[in-house]
Amino acid sequence: MKLRVGVLIGGISVEREVSFNSGRTICDHLDTTRYSIVPIFQRIDGKLFLLPWHFMHRGKISDFEHRLENEAQHVQWQSLKQHIDFMYIATHGRYAEDGILQGMLEVLDIPYLGSKVFASAMGMNKTMQNHLLRIHGIDVPRGITVSPEHILAYSEYSPIILQAMDSTHIAFPCIVKPQEEGSSIGISYVACESDLYSALYKACTTHHNKYQSVLIEEVLTGMEFSCVTLFDYKNKSFIPLPPTEIIPESHIYDYEQKYMPGRALKFTPARCTLEQTRLIQETCVRVMELLNFTTMSRIDGFLTPDDRVVIIDPNTLSGMGPASFIFLQAAEANMSHTDLINHLIETELEHYGMLAPILEQERIHESMNSSPKKIRVAVLMGGDSNEREISLESGRNVVYKLSPTKYEALPLFVTQDMQLYRIDQRLLVRSSTKEIARDLDQNAHIAWDDLSTIADFAFIALHGGKGENGCVQGALEMLQIPYNGSGVLASSLCMDKYKTVELLRGHGFDVPLSHLLTKHRWLNGREASIQEIVTLLSFPLIVKPHDDGCSVMVNKITNLQELNHALDELFAHNKEYAMIEEFIHGMELTVGVVGNFNPQALPPSQAVASQGVLSITEKFLPGAGENQTPAPLPSNTLTFIRERIAYAFKVVGGRGYARIDCFYQAAEQSPTGQERLIILEINSLPALTPATCLFHQAAEVGMKPMELIDLIITLGFEEHRDLEPAHLVQGRPKHISGLQTK
Repeated sequence: MKLRVGVLIGGISVEREVSFNSGRTICDHLDTTRYSIVPIFQRIDGKLFLLPWHFMHRGKISDFEHRLENEAQHVQWQSLKQHIDFMYIATHGRYAEDGILQGMLEVLDIPYLGSKVFASAMGMNKTMQNHLLRIHGIDVPRGITVSPEHILAYSEYSPIILQAMDSTHIAFPCIVKPQEEGSSIGISYVACESDLYSALYKACTTHHNKYQSVLIEEVLTGMEFSCVTLFDYKNKSFIPLPPTEIIPESHIYDYEQKYMPGRALKFTPARCTLEQTRLIQETCVRVMELLNFTTMSRIDGFLTPDDRVVIIDPNTLSGMGPASFIFLQAAEANMSHTDLINHLIETELEHYGMLAPILEQERIHESMNSSPKKIRVAVLMGGDSNEREISLESGRNVVYKLSPTKYEALPLFVTQDMQLYRIDQRLLVRSSTKEIARDLDQNAHIAWDDLSTIADFAFIALHGGKGENGCVQGALEMLQIPYNGSGVLASSLCMDKYKTVELLRGHGFDVPLSHLLTKHRWLNGREASIQEIVTLLSFPLIVKPHDDGCSVMVNKITNLQELNHALDELFAHNKEYAMIEEFIHGMELTVGVVGNFNPQALPPSQAVASQGVLSITEKFLPGAGENQTPAPLPSNTLTFIRERIAYAFKVVGGRGYARIDCFYQAAEQSPTGQERLIILEINSLPALTPATCLFHQAAEVGMKPMELIDLIITLGFEEHRDLEPAHLVQGRPKHISGLQTK
C-alpha cells in the first residue's frame, strides 16, 4: 500500500496564494509510484478540506473557495490520521512556518516535512533571529524594531523612532519590512522621512487580522543572493546548493518579480569566485545550525563589496513554484523536481523510521516489471515572439506533465532566431529565456533536419510569432514529424485576428466592429487615420496588435489623446498593423475546445478583469487574476456557448485544441434584443502554464492535466496518422473525438 502524503495548501497567512502555487507544483511532481497524494486545503478561517482535484489547477484561491462547502469534504484536525500518513507542508508564513502548525502536528502525532517547533518559531521572527545570529558573529543588517503601539501613534513617537534610527546609524534610504512575513510582502524601500509612516503602517497591518512589529534596516549594497541547503540523511551532513544571484528590477526584489514569469534577472550559480561561493555556503550552513533548522532551508542575504556575508532572511521552508530557487539550485546538482521532492520526503521518513519498508517494496516491484518502449516527445519552447516567457512556462509544464511511464520528454529551447537547442534540467528550470539563451551549450544545437531522428512527436509549446502562425507547423510537415494543434492554414489564419473575425462574420458569428490600420497609413496620414477610426467606432474602444497574444500591447481607449499614444506605442514596437475594435460590454469568457473531427467545447470560464482589459499580470501572476469556472450562467446558456465555440473551431479548420476568447451578452444587454456570443479571437496554441484556464475547464469534466496533455498528443497523432511510427499505432482507435476518450 502506498504512503498517503497530505499536501497542505492555502492557509491563514497573506502568502496563501504563493502556497497554492507551491502546493500545486508539489502535487504535480510527487512520485505517484511511491505515494498517494491527498491535497488538503486550509481556508482563511482555518477550516480544512480534502481538496477536489478539479480545483487544483485554478489560478487563484477565490476561483473555487466559495464552492468548498458544497463540493469538498470538511475534515477535522483530529481525524487527519484517517486520511494521511505524512504531511508535506506547502503553506507559508503565519500558522505555517512559525511553529504553530508544527505544534499541532506534533500533538496529533503526524510526521511532517521541515524544521520542528522551536526552529520554525525562531525562523519566522526576524527580530529574534537577528539577535541570535549577531551574538554568534553572523552579520545581519543594522536595524531597529518598532512596535505596533508606536506605529499607530506615530505622530507622538516619531521623534523616538528617528532618534533610534540615528543612534543605530540607519539613514535614508532604508528598508521597512514586517517582522513575521515572507515573499517580500509588506516590504518597502523608503527614500525619505516623509514616506516612513506609510511604509511602517503598511508593514504593521500586512496580516489581515493582526498588527505586528516592523523592522527598519539599512540598505545593503553588493550581490543579493538566495542559497538553499538540504540535509543528506545518508551521510548525516548538510548539502549547500549553488547560490543564486538576484538582480532586481528596482530597489527591492518584490512579490511580482519573484513570481511573474521572466521578471528580474537571476544567475545560478551566482557570478562570484569559488572562495566567495564557499563563504556564502558555509555561512548558510552555520545559520541553519544556530537556528536548529533541519531538512532544508532557503537563506537570503548579500555579499558586500568587502566580502562580508550579511544574512537578511532565513527560511525553514522554500516556495516551490515551478521555477523557484530550490528547483533552480537543485537542478545544478542534476536533480529534477521529482528527485528533489523525493529527497525531502525521504529525509523526513528516515528521521521517523518509515523509509526502509518503502524502499524494499520498490525493489520488489522493479524486479517484477519491465518498461515498455516510450514515445519520444520533443517539447519546443521559447521562440521569437513577445510571448516567449509564457512559452517557457508552458513548455516546462508540458515536460513535467508528460506521463513518465508513457513518454520520454526532450526539452528543446527555440532561440529568437529559431535555432533549436537541447536543454537539461539545469536550464529548463531557469526563470527567463534570457537566462537560458545566455548559458546555452553550442554542442547541444539540434538541426531542424535532425529532429525526426531524436523524436517521434513534436509538442509545440510556442506562442505567437513563427511558432503559432503556421511557420513551425509548415517546417514540421516538411520534416514529416507529427505535432500538436492546428495545421498551417488554421494556424496562420487564427494568428491574424482581423482575418479571423472577418471569416467568422461571414459565417454568421457575432464579432466586434473593427478597423485595420497600417503603419504606413498612420505615419503618412495621422489625421485622416483618426477620422476613419472615429467615423466607424465610438469610444471606448480597444487597440491591439492583430498578430500577438497574452494581452501584449492591448489597451482600452477612452479619448483621442489615448488613441494617439496607443497607436504610436504599438507601431514603435515594429508592428505593421494595428487592430482597432469596439469595446464590448458583457461577460468576458474564455473557452477551451478539444478534438479533431468532432470538437467539443469545455465549460467556459469567466475572466474577471480589474481594469476593463485582462492584463498579462492577471493572466499569469499567482493570485492576481480571477477566473470562475464554470462561468456563473444558466445551464442552457452554457450549452449555447459551448455549441457556438465548437462550431467556430470547425469553421476555421482547427485541430487538436484551442482557446477561444469571447463575450456573452444576455438579451437585455444585446443591441439585437437576443442573447449573443461575440467572438474576439481564437488561440490555436493556448498557454499550458500550471494554472491556465484550460486545465480548470478540463478538470470540470473529470480530466487531470496529465490526461489532457496525453489527449492533445493522441489527437496530434490522429491528425498526422500517416507520419506516426508503426510501433505506436497498434491498437489505437481510428478516430478520437476528444473528451469521449475519457
